[in-house]
Amino acid sequence: MKTQAFQRFVLVLVLVLDSPLLAETNLETAARPLTDGVPQVAVVRLRDLLATKLSADERTAANAKLGEALIAADEPTQALQILADPPVRDLPETKFFRAQALAALWRWDEALIFYQQSAADSRAPFHFEAIYGQAESLRALGKIDEALAVLSSLARAPKWVVQARLRMSELLLQKKDEAGATRVLQSIAPDAVSQKKERRLLRGRIEARRNRDNAIDLYDSILKNPTGATHSVLVATLVAIAQAHLQSHTPEAGDNFLEEFIEHHPADEDLPALFAKLDQLYAAQATPSLQELRRWSNDPAQPRRGLAQWYLARQEVRLDHRDRAREAFAKLRMSHPVRPVFAEGLLQFAEFELRDGHMAEAMAILGDARALHPSAEVRDRIEMLLGTSHYASGEYGAAAQSFRTLADANPQVAQPALFNASLAWLQAGDATQAEATGAQLRKSGADEQTRGELRLDEALLRAARGDKEATESLQKFTREFPKHPRVSEAFVALAELAFHAAPPRLEEASQNLARASENKPTPAAAERADYLMIWLADAAPEPNESKVIALAQDFLQKYDASPSLPDVRLKLAEIHYRRQDFASAQTQFEILAQRNPDSSIAEKALFFAAKSAVQTMAAQSLDHALVLLDEVVKKNGELKWAARNEQAVIERKLGKTQDAVTLYDEVVKGDAQPAEKREALCAKGDILYEQGATDPENYRRAIEFYDQLANQPETSAHWRNQALFKKGMCLEKLSEPAEALASFYRIVGDEGRPEQQREFFWYYKAGFNAARLLEEDAKWQPAAAVYEKLAFAGGARSEEAKSRLNQLRLEHFLWEQ
Repeated sequence: MKTQAFQRFVLVLVLVLDSPLLAETNLETAARPLTDGVPQVAVVRLRDLLATKLSADERTAANAKLGEALIAADEPTQALQILADPPVRDLPETKFFRAQALAALWRWDEALIFYQQSAADSRAPFHFEAIYGQAESLRALGKIDEALAVLSSLARAPKWVVQARLRMSELLLQKKDEAGATRVLQSIAPDAVSQKKERRLLRGRIEARRNRDNAIDLYDSILKNPTGATHSVLVATLVAIAQAHLQSHTPEAGDNFLEEFIEHHPADEDLPALFAKLDQLYAAQATPSLQELRRWSNDPAQPRRGLAQWYLARQEVRLDHRDRAREAFAKLRMSHPVRPVFAEGLLQFAEFELRDGHMAEAMAILGDARALHPSAEVRDRIEMLLGTSHYASGEYGAAAQSFRTLADANPQVAQPALFNASLAWLQAGDATQAEATGAQLRKSGADEQTRGELRLDEALLRAARGDKEATESLQKFTREFPKHPRVSEAFVALAELAFHAAPPRLEEASQNLARASENKPTPAAAERADYLMIWLADAAPEPNESKVIALAQDFLQKYDASPSLPDVRLKLAEIHYRRQDFASAQTQFEILAQRNPDSSIAEKALFFAAKSAVQTMAAQSLDHALVLLDEVVKKNGELKWAARNEQAVIERKLGKTQDAVTLYDEVVKGDAQPAEKREALCAKGDILYEQGATDPENYRRAIEFYDQLANQPETSAHWRNQALFKKGMCLEKLSEPAEALASFYRIVGDEGRPEQQREFFWYYKAGFNAARLLEEDAKWQPAAAVYEKLAFAGGARSEEAKSRLNQLRLEHFLWEQ
């Protein structure tokens, strides 16, 4: 039988007893609603009575009765305040009622003391009730054998033997002693219908361990004819039959009983437990019907409506209907009754929002949940999640405060809470608070491992910040805690610091990784070490690309959930691309984009997947590259216009010149960067140059684009020289050699741009073409002057220019000039 049932059972007994406190007519009248089962009215009347002029004894009696009425009205906190008043506290029955109030608040250790005091005197009021309460407290505290011993003594009282043995049977079932539970049940023959129903429930629980079908039949007989069953037995039967169907893998047959009860009892106090069990039944079904939940979630009856919204949201989450789940959670947040039980629903809503990255909204919901004054267990979860959320948001001071609140409220979680608070203060840069919290953690009896954890995490934080003392902090940790389970993480962090030093200390990094491997690396250390090994191999003085590829592939297989996967896959793709293994590069780039569609890296991956596809020369590769580049454009990122230019290049390869021109026009007219616009301008000129063979006028149109490109301010030497060279080629095609020579020479003779880095490719092409035109016109000396400039430019073709200069001088006797 549940604890609430026990409290109701005892109160019924109390209400039928004669009490000397009812001697006064006014007090008897005020307290009568309590006897009638309407304690809330009794509370009002008793308070009105206490507002009148009463003698000291009358006031004490009225306050005692008010405390009793408050317990019956589910106001145990107020009852404790009344019953603690010195005159009331000294009354014989007060110890029992204080125990009752503490039990209602689940403060079982305190309740046990008052039950024991009340039960110690066999002449005290409610002596047997106190013994029963003592057993209940021991059961709630997990002291089953002690509870059984107390109930055994109570079982000798004729009026209590049946009730005590029913409870003994239940406790023996908790101990999995079916034989003992059966013997106890067989020893009683209850007369009361309610106790017969409870006995049948317990028989069903025993049968559930042997034959679930028999158990279901017993439960079913109670539910089909519930007359006489107490509320607690009826609810326990509903839970038991649901559990039996779960274990029999027939959940769809068990939900009907719960749904029917919930339908007819929308305000029942045990609805939270029934909804929780119904949720388990739905979760066990492949395609549960949510019709009832949806209907109840729109019905005004409470608390059924709020519970339906809560569990409908849970079901939608399971079905991955995230928008529907958020809608149901939002309705719960807006319309739930102000009851502690709904705090857990809001907590789950906050967890849902956190998974979607809605940090601020989650913290606001947690604040709403905390305001409902939930149970200690839920309150602690709220505080822990609040602290974690603040920490993830970079609000380290607020996180530390949440963790401190949790540590102060619950000694059982004080150490992890203080540990988290210390880290939060460190992140906040408050060394004083961090040290004070760390000292409190040590004072609380934290073991060496916990102290080492704090020291290591402090050192890791320093390393993450680039603190110059990080290396010393990590080395100190390895010296002071050489056997710590996480010492491998310190060695990996030291390896990372060495690798990222300027210049990198590669040998030191390798040595620290070796030490990490020797110290039973944690999963985190092993993953980070394997990750760093890839970059060490790539950075070696004589890099072995095959080794880097092998290490990267091994990492991808071993750590398929690692946050470092994108970096590793990108490195693998880049190496394949560098080795001109374009098919493998394309595969890795595309996998990277598919698995990280919302990441900034996806755009780059798609772009280079397209470039790889173009290089593979496989069938349909150009069409596939166009599709990939279009995905880049849709992302509207920094590579959008570069992708358009690449698409235009592909269209030209496919012979679709007009499509290419359209794409280039889009780039020129759009908000592309200057470099991308220059590429488009030059390409448009190139297309017209190619079309000049059929229509010479296209050469002049091409020159317009080349001039536009060459005359742009801030144009790099690469683009300016290319444009001038191609303009010269157009002029040659138009049979205008003098103008062509002038265009070529603008590149060779331009000495007035010292701020720009020297560009040699187009410089030499223009120079050799200028010299050629001069030679064709027998202008030997000017041609020699051009070759001389080329020879002393210092580029890759200088020797070729010197050779041509010497030959020209020999052939045309230019030495003496």
